[in-house]
Amino acid sequence: MMQQGVNQDKRRMHDQMDRLWQQLEAFAQEGTAVHQVERHLFRELLKMGFELLGYFFRQLGSGDQGPQVKLPDGRVLKRLEGVRERRYQSVFGEFVLPRWVYGVREKQAQDYVPLDARLQLPESSFSYLLQDWAQALAVEFSFEHVGEVLSKILGLKLGVSALERMNRVLAEAMDDFSAQMPAQPSAAGEFIVVSADGKGVPMRKAADQPPIRAHDGHRGPPVDRKKMAILGAVYDGQAHVRTPEQVLDALFGAPLAANDDAPVKRPKPIAKAVQASLTHTAVDGAVVNAREVIFPWLGEEVRQRDPGGSKRVVVLMDGQHCLWTDAQKTLAGRSRVEILDLLHATSKLWEVAYAFHAEAAERLSAIKGYTLWLLRGKAAGLAILFRNWADTESLAPAARKKVEGVCAYFEQHQERMRYHEYLAAGYPIASGVIEGACRHVVKDRLERTGMHWTIDGAQAMMKLRCVAINGQWDEFTEFRIQRETRRLYPHTALYEVETWPMKRAA
Repeated sequence: MMQQGVNQDKRRMHDQMDRLWQQLEAFAQEGTAVHQVERHLFRELLKMGFELLGYFFRQLGSGDQGPQVKLPDGRVLKRLEGVRERRYQSVFGEFVLPRWVYGVREKQAQDYVPLDARLQLPESSFSYLLQDWAQALAVEFSFEHVGEVLSKILGLKLGVSALERMNRVLAEAMDDFSAQMPAQPSAAGEFIVVSADGKGVPMRKAADQPPIRAHDGHRGPPVDRKKMAILGAVYDGQAHVRTPEQVLDALFGAPLAANDDAPVKRPKPIAKAVQASLTHTAVDGAVVNAREVIFPWLGEEVRQRDPGGSKRVVVLMDGQHCLWTDAQKTLAGRSRVEILDLLHATSKLWEVAYAFHAEAAERLSAIKGYTLWLLRGKAAGLAILFRNWADTESLAPAARKKVEGVCAYFEQHQERMRYHEYLAAGYPIASGVIEGACRHVVKDRLERTGMHWTIDGAQAMMKLRCVAINGQWDEFTEFRIQRETRRLYPHTALYEVETWPMKRAA
């Protein structure tokens, strides 16, 4: 009977392959368009994959290892009554696997399932390959769109809730994965750039939140509440020396004169890595502050990239006080230079320009002049100038308050605004990398129209997007599979390939 079943499987697959050859010959004779042939081939190959994987499962049987088995820890388990079925959703289709299970007694935990262990099945019903493909799409597209794509390509139906759960389960392995990643090369760049910023994530309305009162004169809760995510970025940098005038021309798009040299191409960041976190509740119930996740990670990245502490660390951020405080604590004892993002500083200049210059053309000309002053390291001089003007001009109280705020801001950060020195040293002065990370990690995926998240869901998505952005997706996937296999199937000696009862033909 076993030989007969094997032969039937082989004949069925051979017949299917013969039909496919005949169909290809017919397509060639009938003038069928190649896109139609390609679509047909793909569908047929999926069917063949389903048949072949089914044949593989039938070869392994149901995992009967006798009336009882003895575990390495000395416990003896008996084979429980009747085979138990398990669903397995592969990329080719769904299978139902009959398996024998072993335990102490009926209706208690199934301590050992030989077939599950031999196949190294995932904990969920979805195959590791399907999880990999689905979540590689999910970090870029909405869960609903991922379900539609998989349905179109593979003919599978995965709902939004299943994809969300899958996303969270994958993200649970991220902390362990990050902890075991090897150090970055220590000689990759002349200096190390560290940056951090915050980005709001739209939150889903809590289940116990009262509905918005529409007509009784009371304001309801805010519709679009956000929680602040903290993002960190680190990379090795090469010097890119520029003059204040060159930067000014680049900012305001001044055309090159006929005798001007082409601008020197800016070096790309080396070994860029990003990380993101929301303030969240850990498994043990403790509240984890997002900054307490990101800044220790930044510090460890710096240590790994430069164990000897010989490189200068360039800290490049906007003016948020708490971020600077955390950076100083994290990098205490390191040789570093702190730089206020130039574009954050120039945004303050517009506030002043609107206070002193009514005409648009006049404002733009003034902004160029102010920016050149900043680039030449004259932030303190600008503050004195603006205060003098405020004393002589008849400014409205609101405008005077804005000017005073800008002056105080420049004075507070003037030690981080020596842009002429930074340009001469070849350091970056604008935090494009962290701005890009905020956009790519959060905005491009978590802030799409109509999207609202739970903290756990947003945290999981950001972790996985960072893995993808850092170019570590395949490494992470393999790490997670190996970790899950060790956790789920510790008794490897009980299902060694050499002793497995294969259903081979005689």
